[in-house]
Amino acid sequence: MHPALPTIRTTCPYCGVGCGVLATPNASGGLNIAGDPQHPANLGRLCVKGSALGETLDRRGRLLTPRIHGRPARWNEALDLVAKRFSDTIAEHGPDSVAFYVSGQLLTEDYYVANKLMKGFIGSANIDTNSRLCMASSVAGHRRAFGSDTVPGLYEDLEQADLIVLTGSNLAWCHPVLYQRIAAAKEARPEMRVVVIDPRRTATCDIADLHLALAPGSDAVLFNALLAEIAARNAVDENFILNLNGLEEAVQAASQVQTAATGLSGDDIRRFLDLWIGTERVVTVYSQGINQSESGSDKVNAILNCHLATGRIGRAGMGPFSVTGQPNAMGGREVGGLANMLACHLDIENPVHRNAVQDFWQAPKMPEKPGLKAVDMFRAVEDGRIKALWIICTNPVVSMPEADRVARAIANCDFVVVSDMMAQTDTTRLAHVLLPATGWAEKDGTVTNSERRISRQRRTLPSVGQARDDWRILADVAARMGWSERFAWTTPAEIFAEHAALSGVAGNLGSDFDISDHAGITAEAYDRLEPFLWPQSARKRGGRFFAEGRFHHPDGKARMIAVTPRAPQPTSAEHSYRLNTGRVRDHWHTMTRTGISPRLSRHLAEPFLEIHPRDAETLGLTAAGLARVSNPHGASILRVLVTDRVAMGQPFAPIHWTGETAPSGRIDVLVPAVTDPVSGQPASKSATVAIAPFRPAWYGYAISAKGISPSCEYWARAAIQGGWQAELAGAEDPECWMNYARLLFGLDDEPLTVRDRAKGQIRLAFISGGRLQAALFIAREPVGLSRSHLGTLLGETNPTDALAGRPGSDRPDQGALVCACFNVGVNLIRSTISENRLTTVDEVGTALRAGTNCGSCRPEIKALLAGAIHGN
Repeated sequence: MHPALPTIRTTCPYCGVGCGVLATPNASGGLNIAGDPQHPANLGRLCVKGSALGETLDRRGRLLTPRIHGRPARWNEALDLVAKRFSDTIAEHGPDSVAFYVSGQLLTEDYYVANKLMKGFIGSANIDTNSRLCMASSVAGHRRAFGSDTVPGLYEDLEQADLIVLTGSNLAWCHPVLYQRIAAAKEARPEMRVVVIDPRRTATCDIADLHLALAPGSDAVLFNALLAEIAARNAVDENFILNLNGLEEAVQAASQVQTAATGLSGDDIRRFLDLWIGTERVVTVYSQGINQSESGSDKVNAILNCHLATGRIGRAGMGPFSVTGQPNAMGGREVGGLANMLACHLDIENPVHRNAVQDFWQAPKMPEKPGLKAVDMFRAVEDGRIKALWIICTNPVVSMPEADRVARAIANCDFVVVSDMMAQTDTTRLAHVLLPATGWAEKDGTVTNSERRISRQRRTLPSVGQARDDWRILADVAARMGWSERFAWTTPAEIFAEHAALSGVAGNLGSDFDISDHAGITAEAYDRLEPFLWPQSARKRGGRFFAEGRFHHPDGKARMIAVTPRAPQPTSAEHSYRLNTGRVRDHWHTMTRTGISPRLSRHLAEPFLEIHPRDAETLGLTAAGLARVSNPHGASILRVLVTDRVAMGQPFAPIHWTGETAPSGRIDVLVPAVTDPVSGQPASKSATVAIAPFRPAWYGYAISAKGISPSCEYWARAAIQGGWQAELAGAEDPECWMNYARLLFGLDDEPLTVRDRAKGQIRLAFISGGRLQAALFIAREPVGLSRSHLGTLLGETNPTDALAGRPGSDRPDQGALVCACFNVGVNLIRSTISENRLTTVDEVGTALRAGTNCGSCRPEIKALLAGAIHGN
């Protein structure tokens, strides 16, 4: 018997909810995962991605050693080279000739060191982050309104509100634990109302009392209409508005709007206005649908204006609430990880703030102006102004707008360093130096969630290969550049203590961010650190902000911003469709972690285009066929999903697929580099595109135990139990299907082959030792077979069943996955509903457990119940 290994309390590395996780090392060297019932963010709940964390620790694909120009290298050699090239570039071309592009998935300690090195010692503000792509507009809106980047409220407000407005947020899929907290509160208090504002009918609409499917980009029009109506009904808080500037100007601008631009009916607008104005305890939750816009900052301020005018801010059950997309976007904001900020929410253009930080760091020089924001940074790489670039913990060749252009810019840069967990990504392929970094289970530090709660992320497994923590790599380079004394930490606890001490300096200057209670934290206390809300200092502890009407502008008042709504760039006759983008339920960013888990790939395994039935008919698109989506920036090929969840002219595509998983499915090649002029955040949800059928000569589906190396115009690869699967399509038939299959799978064996020349079908199965190693199915139409069944056959001794493509009568087919938490498929749910005459989602949960964990699948189960009732 092995002795029981201790359970470690840590934090989930996915979205900004910041759920607590219990990670227990197991005898196989992995982790058993459960939600932490003591963590205030999730109280034991986990979404399917969090629940599957133990399935994402595979060493396959990890970067195990430093590499220089593709060859393995020793750490000292690699670090010496990085330090020399950056030092030489700065000496010859100045500090602004180098840049760091970092990530909201770094821990706060990593972020702090990167920011200190770039701003305090290199002397440039050219450090920006992929958080620029997700919450920069919220930061800008907060700073304009409050004088600080402060989230006023707490998660508990979601349960205390009488009205929750979810705008630009598919909470059910993107922040499932918060969605479940709201759903549970609504069930306990049926009088609670929920409004969802979204052009798409998403899973979040399942709990909505009102869904406002407004025209893309018209959010500010709707909230301006609300502000104008607040003023018209004398619903302003006469006491609270004494703490505001700009009310009259904001109301005057709001009164000019024409609500027809929203595309909503007058009745729906009136119902929304009545609900919002007539309900004091209202929380407005917003996310990427607001932020990722060419006028995202104005949209944020249009929301904030309504809460400020009514005084509905900083009190229980009311306030505006920005939910962040990344696990530590907030931590990055706190340490000044954006190009236009200083550490601890100080202002880079304020000489008093600059001098205070410089004195604290004992830094040689500080930049006096903001650095280059993400889009501008890669433009500077493109035109040669930036000659040395260090990319840390992110994949901009996939996630940046105009991604192909970004790839070309990086490829032509004089010197590129990439720190990453993975050896092969779209971005690592372009690096001169690759540095292996630790991953989630190997890292030790802190993160901050969307409600300002700082939690420990604790090391639960040893590092893989020669991987090192990002803060350690940065500090080692800083030492080689001549600053060893100022980067001499030996543990992340020491970095956190320094960060906390600096926050005390910031607090003395009036900053909202002050955790100086922890300035003297010891390694032992850091190890025991419990989740806490900032601020935590002698001045203020946790809680909400702004209820008393005191803000962080010099006069202590908030500023309401006069918002003149701007429509997205118009479509044209050639590019007549407006493409919305976003996440799917079970994957994360570019899938370097979630793509390892077979369970997380079963729900949606390939890139797709959601398109309205009438648009599909007009374009000649068929369900499960392929579409080519294009504009001057690039082109993608996507699987067609015909659905009325999207409006006509407004297709949707997910963001996750990469050159490693589906090269023709990279969606950010289509997103133009149009940015909000205040925040610099790209408009990721309004690209104008042309759509046409992609009609291949053949379609294919493949499974393999060892690997799949496709060579065709369209392919999408995903993990399955015991191997891999791939969807394929090619413009021309190969000369020999047998040879094609051998190259596809890297096998020399003779496959078992079945042909149907009349239907143009061919099926090949490779058997070794009586066990199935790989199979390829080719057809002239999208391949119809049971993918969930085939995924169970690798390594089995039933080749005839494999070539049949469907299970025999003795092996029921669960069908496409619905509940990933408990691996429950659509066919099983349908049969259980029918056989047991089930009528509610809870009854399905009792019978199958489906929908009883994270709840993200409950809307799909509800739809299946509705279909059964109506005989569909």
